[in-house]
Amino acid sequence: MTPERPERPERPDGTSASPAGVPRHVACVMDGNGRWAARRSLPRTSGHRAAESTVIDVIEAARTAGVEWLSLYAFSTENWRRPSGEVDFLMGLVRRVVRKHAPLLHARGIRCRFLGVTDPRIPAPLARDFADLMTLTGANRGLTLTVAFDHGGRGDIVEAARSLIRSGVPADAVDERRFAAHLPFPDTPDVDLVIRTSGEQRISNFMLWQVAYAEWIFPQVLWPDFRAPHFLECLGAYRQRDRRFGAVAPYTNGEPHP
Repeated sequence: MTPERPERPERPDGTSASPAGVPRHVACVMDGNGRWAARRSLPRTSGHRAAESTVIDVIEAARTAGVEWLSLYAFSTENWRRPSGEVDFLMGLVRRVVRKHAPLLHARGIRCRFLGVTDPRIPAPLARDFADLMTLTGANRGLTLTVAFDHGGRGDIVEAARSLIRSGVPADAVDERRFAAHLPFPDTPDVDLVIRTSGEQRISNFMLWQVAYAEWIFPQVLWPDFRAPHFLECLGAYRQRDRRFGAVAPYTNGEPHP
């Protein structure tokens, strides 16, 4: 007689997760735009432009697969170091993409958020478009799409610490859950799966608190070539992982230990 499968393991954020199920929260480090362009003897901006179709394809793939939260790393606090021409192009491209796809995202019931968006160098029209899209989709109850733009994981942790100090929370009253409540969008669950395209294997200061127990997959394909089948392959690989969160699970890949 096959024993009953145990309760799903509790994640550090207090919610449950199943190694055999669809990840609740998937995050993507969209890497490889520049190399995609270089291999075609094109300017780096061409790689960024080509990435638009990938973004839309991955959002739709995540939504139809049953992923509840999708986070995309679009622009880091360190990306301000790039050549000014490339940065200016990215600002204009992101604004065009936001304005172009806002009706579709809203029609699909997707709630949109922007993690970061604090640097005064962000053009005011782009910041307004971010705010308008968040307002437009704020009541939606489908997939929550978080775009990390002008984001740095260390910066988020520093700001949470400052918020705790300003709130007058005694030091001995600070635990992980109280600290997490002071992070941006504190209702965001921990990341279950991070996909970083192009084969690079770095965290790159991305959602450092939320990825503490995430599974990582590093497909070799460059982001502009990444499509729904690649995304679904990553979900399939995730289902083969055993998520123990520091404990010893009674099951390995769905089979009970002897």
